[in-house]
Order: sequence, then C-alpha cells, then structure tokens
Amino acid sequence: MGIYEELQVRGLIAQVTDETGVKEMINSGQATFYIGFDCTADSLTAGHFMALTLMKRLQMAGNKPIALIGGGTTMIGDPSGRSDMRKMLTREDINHNAECFKRQMERFIEFGEGKATMLNNADWILDLNYMDLMREVGHCFSVNNMLRAECYKQRMEKGLSFLEFNYMIMQSYDFYYMFQHYGCNMQFGGDDQWSNMLGGTELIRKKLGKDAQAMTITLLTDSQGNKMGKTAGNAVWLDPDKTSPFDFYQYWRNVGDADVLKCLRMLTFLPLEQLDEMDNWEGSQLNRAKEILAFELTKMVHGEGEAQKAQEGARALFGSGGNTANMPTTMLIQEDLPEGHITILDLLVKTGLAPSKGEGRRLVQQGGVSANDEKVLDIAKSFTKDAFLGEGLILKKGKKVFHKVLYK
Repeated sequence: MGIYEELQVRGLIAQVTDETGVKEMINSGQATFYIGFDCTADSLTAGHFMALTLMKRLQMAGNKPIALIGGGTTMIGDPSGRSDMRKMLTREDINHNAECFKRQMERFIEFGEGKATMLNNADWILDLNYMDLMREVGHCFSVNNMLRAECYKQRMEKGLSFLEFNYMIMQSYDFYYMFQHYGCNMQFGGDDQWSNMLGGTELIRKKLGKDAQAMTITLLTDSQGNKMGKTAGNAVWLDPDKTSPFDFYQYWRNVGDADVLKCLRMLTFLPLEQLDEMDNWEGSQLNRAKEILAFELTKMVHGEGEAQKAQEGARALFGSGGNTANMPTTMLIQEDLPEGHITILDLLVKTGLAPSKGEGRRLVQQGGVSANDEKVLDIAKSFTKDAFLGEGLILKKGKKVFHKVLYK
C-alpha cells in the first residue's frame, strides 16, 4: 500500500484536483508540498494535529514538506469559518507567534538540508507593490467565481471587508510564488479551504501553462477537524504552559464514542492492522481505545514520560484511590489574596478553568463547579489561604476536569 492509499484508508482525503497525478507523485516521494499556518496565537492547538501528522507521514514516505508560516496573510485574516473579522495583530506579535510555532513543529517534522523547510510568507507578501500585484495576477481571478466560494458566501450577509476579500488572492499568490522559487508542486489544507486553494492551482496554470504540475488536496474537517481542539470555549494548546500534559491527555480521553476510532486512524501512527481489529470495539472497549488515543497523542506532543504520568494520574484520580499527585496544580502566593481571600471567580480564571469571570459566573450558576466535592453555587464565595494548605483545594469543572490549588 502506498502512502496515498494509506491516507485514504485513514479517512483523511476529501478532494483532489488530479488524483492520478497526486497518487503517482506522493507514492514515489516526488512531492514538495506546503501547508499554511496563520500565526494568530503563540501556540499551535490540537486542531493543528491533522496537518502536523500528515506532514510527518508524507515526509516519512520521502516527500518534502514546507511549513508555511503566515506572517503576511495573518495581517489580513481568512474569513473562512468565521462570523466576524479577525482581530488585527501587530507585526511584532505575528513574528513572536511564528517563532513559537517553529519550536513546536520541530517536535513533529525534521527540518534541514534536503528535509523539511520552514518559510514565512511575510518575506514576499509584505514587499508586494499593490499595483504590480494587480497587474500580474488580478486578471486571473473572476469576482463572480470568488463570490460563489463558500468561504465568502457565509459572510456576505453579516459583512465581508475588502481586506478579507483579498485573502484568496494572497493565499493563491503564496502557492504561485513557492511553485516558482521553491519547487513546491502540491498544497494541502482543510476541506473548508478548497476555494482558496483551488485559486492557487488555477493561478499557476493560467500564468505558467496548463501543463504546470500544481496539485491541490484537501483533508476532511469534520467533528474532530475544525472543531478539534476546542472544549468548553477554550483552545487545547500544544504549549504545556497553556494546556498541561494532564489536561491535554484528558481532552483526548474524553472524546465521544463516535469519534475515538476515527481519531485513532487520522491522528496516530498505530498500524492499520491494529486499528482494523479495533473497529468492532464497543462498550468498555471504547474506553480502552480512548486511553490509547490520549496516550499516543500526549506522547507525540509532550514525550513518553509526560504521557505516562498523565495516564497514571488520570487512572489514579478516577479510580478508587483518588490520587492527586499528577493533577494540574496552581500555586497561589500572597499577592493572589490581597485582602486575605480569593473569590471563586478569580480562582477559576487563575487556574485557567475559565477564560474570564463572565464564563466563571456562568459555570457556577449552572452548577458546574465544585470545591473539595462540594458544589459551589454562590458566585461571591471566597477562600482564605487555609483552604489551600496541606493537601490543597481540589476544584472540579463539570464531571471530568480537575485542578489542585495550593498556597506557597
């Protein structure tokens, strides 16, 4: 079985522009392909997993990945899948985020001479002259076709800025530029990006001739694709300072029964033969499958040692022992209790269990917060330092998210 056939069996491929050409190219290790990452935060999320593991699979098959950091396109913002305009970032913020992305990607992909390449589209996009760009590529884009694209249609009623309207042209230009300067002959992305990506393929053919071998593949983005990495309104980050290895493990341990086998195929490197045997698992066997998924992905991101600790901690916590040794922990200091106490809302924000006091208030009012197994229903409840001494205070959000709070 070639790598293309394996991607199909794993349920990854949604659409391709030239299946025969794509299959021959990647099965023979002749593809130089790119995947783009707009750096809107200082960490990648679990939602990037599909792209990162795909790059690793293709590299292992002899193909050359280009990890394209969107230092330029991040300044515009992709309207796809959004209901409003993306927050504008400064160039300094974008450069910082790009450096954070690079460090995290190096855990998955091997960079270096003849291996993977990391590029930043700020290197060519930010120097573009607007009139020169319009004269060079503007005539290749039909406004009528652009308006029919799903990524624009879904925003038309609520308002689509001209800034965002240019995103398709910028993304298409990326592929066109890398095709000419870096030998990039293939692009991958989510299925929701099909229109933007097709624009790049068509631009290359219109400018360089129909025989130019530029191919596009989109990956499935379903309940564990675009929605992947989001839980209770918070992102699940790859940075351990933003999402602890324990919380990361717990996120994957808690995926739905209907998604766990699909995630194992799409995101892990377990042999297909082993996964085929698991296809008929049900009931308590699915809990075992979730443990396998959580362990494999935590190992990939945080290392086997952290994965082992997370698994042991989860088993101890949810078993009869109630061991909290490996539970995510926040250490409070005197400054956190300026008047000798801290409110439940401040505590939820401090521990990262809620992104804001407003979200914390909602959690408390809906009965979703407990402290040492006692339901917290008063949003004004506060705790003195004595509550955090000894074994500390165990906060619980919902049924499966735990956090220990101690006082230094």
